[in-house]
Order: sequence, then C-alpha cells, then structure tokens
Amino acid sequence: MKKTTSLFKALAHDTRLRILNLLLGGEVCVCRIMEILQLPQSTASRHLGILKNAGLVEDRRDGIWVHYSLAKEQRPLALQVMEALGKHLPDIKQCQIDRSRLAEPGVQHKICD
Repeated sequence: MKKTTSLFKALAHDTRLRILNLLLGGEVCVCRIMEILQLPQSTASRHLGILKNAGLVEDRRDGIWVHYSLAKEQRPLALQVMEALGKHLPDIKQCQIDRSRLAEPGVQHKICD
C-alpha cells in the first residue's frame, strides 16, 4: 500500500506533473527543467526527488549536471498511470507551453550541453 500511496502523492502536485510532461519527450537536464518551469534549484530538486522516490523518474549525472528521464523499470500501476498521463498532459495548455519552451534553445541550455 505504501508504494501506491507514494505514487499518487507524487502525482498530486502541478509542478511534478509539469516535470513529467517535459520528460515524456525524453531525457532533460535539470537546468532546463529549472529554466522552463522557472524554479529555483532547491525547489526543482525537491520535486524531482519526490518523483524519483516514487519510482517515476531516474537520473544520470554528467559532470555537474544531472539529467532526468522517465524510469525504465516501473511497477504495472505506474506504467498505466504514465500511459494515461502521456495521453492527457499534452492537451493541457500549460503543458503545451512548457513543451514548446523545451524545444527552444535556452540560456542555461548552452551551459549544460
């Protein structure tokens, strides 16, 4: 039951849903997540940590930067939820804006590449 509760708690915040929306397209550096969502590093790290602890995302360190992606290994319930989110999030206006900003080169994007 704890894993299920953790999963739904992780999904119960708009910032975390926006992060998952960005990761639906593939790996994203934390610097881009911070830039697009206009989050300070501590806030971004806290939300990413919650998603990671719920088993939804995984990270990869590259020098000083950390890149996040959707977890390759997920429990069946998490897979079903992520499939539903993958269909639903692109229809939300804020998520569309975030994804379009991800496609644009950003100031911090040049730093972390």
